[in-house]
Amino acid sequence: MANTIKVKLVKGLIGTRQDHRATVRGLGLRRVNSVSELQDTPAIRGMINKVAYLVKVVE
Repeated sequence: MANTIKVKLVKGLIGTRQDHRATVRGLGLRRVNSVSELQDTPAIRGMINKVAYLVKVVE
């Protein structure tokens, strides 16, 4: 896959908003320290920006 981005969940989801939990699930992340490799699209970037306090982009 050409343009990919790796996203890691670095903070737990307890106490977060329901739509933020759904966004994290949409990114393919399940538990803390799980990593998902996704296509680098504007939609994915928007999802990452929405839950930026929960995830980290790893290279």
